[in-house]
Amino acid sequence: MKKDFKFIDLFAGIGGFHQAMEQLGGKCVFASEIDKYAIETYYENYGINSDCNIRNIDEKDIPKHDVLCAGFPCQTFSKAGKQLGFNDETKGTLFFEIERILKYHKTKYIVLENVRNLVSHDNKKTWNTIYSHLKEIGYRLTKEPIIISPHQLGIPQLRERVVILGIYDPENADKDLNIKLPELMSKEENDISTVLETKKVSNKYYISDYEKMVLTAWDEFYKGIKETVIGFPIWAVYFNGYFKDEKLPKWKEDFINKNINLYNNNKEFIDRWMEKYNYLKEFAPTHRKLEWQAGNSIKSLWDGIIQFRPSGIRVKKPTCFPALVAMVQIPIIGKYKRRLTVREAARLQSFPDTFIPNKNDQQAYKQFGNAVNVDVIKTMAEKLFNEAQ
Repeated sequence: MKKDFKFIDLFAGIGGFHQAMEQLGGKCVFASEIDKYAIETYYENYGINSDCNIRNIDEKDIPKHDVLCAGFPCQTFSKAGKQLGFNDETKGTLFFEIERILKYHKTKYIVLENVRNLVSHDNKKTWNTIYSHLKEIGYRLTKEPIIISPHQLGIPQLRERVVILGIYDPENADKDLNIKLPELMSKEENDISTVLETKKVSNKYYISDYEKMVLTAWDEFYKGIKETVIGFPIWAVYFNGYFKDEKLPKWKEDFINKNINLYNNNKEFIDRWMEKYNYLKEFAPTHRKLEWQAGNSIKSLWDGIIQFRPSGIRVKKPTCFPALVAMVQIPIIGKYKRRLTVREAARLQSFPDTFIPNKNDQQAYKQFGNAVNVDVIKTMAEKLFNEAQ
């Protein structure tokens, strides 16, 4: 690929694709985004006004380009959303806007990104539709979608995503594109300290006294019970079996029966623990549930990565951070009793320290949660360009 290639950045967000392509020598000639806060951040960093709805743009008005990049909206395919797919008329059909542009421009390279669930969504019909449509307009593609996570490249974040790579080659569109992935790392080979600040951070990132009290209580709980591995969510409100009058799905009833067995096996300790913390009456309802997902790799909650989630308090091994998400469930680094800073969130998505985040922290976290990982895209695009040499 020539060093001065041109690319377009669709559903641009804050420019994860822009960062990757620019680092490979590309120049952005068009960007499209509808979120006003992302538009602000994009302009602040690149001096390009991305404020336009791709539905309203005539493909003839888009400049000539060598690479089309697009992280088309994922909510309609994500497990965190309603999974309406192409039936979501607002966001599910935006892939066809990409197809429209490709048909006209016959763009040499495509680099697309979406959630892992895109592959299995609607019994693979969604993936098969995308695959067949791109093939029909002349693109060589990998036989199977590429699924990759930043942690496999040494960036300590578990974030599996589908990357779709293609080369416009209508005479050989029936042939598979062979992309050789780099040597991939395991979760255990990662080190979260590679993205953490080495100096003291602002007080605003430290957990509140209430959060510290809740987490201290659950730390005491884990240390006090006889079990070292908990393979099910702990619902403190069900220790005494108060669910018998409720109509619950079988999976939940099974989990609750395990909670009752746990209680019976540790009754003396749990009774003291519940009394000490006033039967958790001062805990928010979702904070009365613990999701221990660290196995027996750590001995204390404070040794793990913690999240306050809508489903409960989740604890994971301190090898990798969970995926940053737009819902702003910011991970807590247990041993420091603080959340990830905005800059650390940027590093988890491989944005350089020169990148200027949105001034509003909530928006900044959301934007990094929505962004593509720069190093993942850069690595995959480089493999694509080399394949065409």
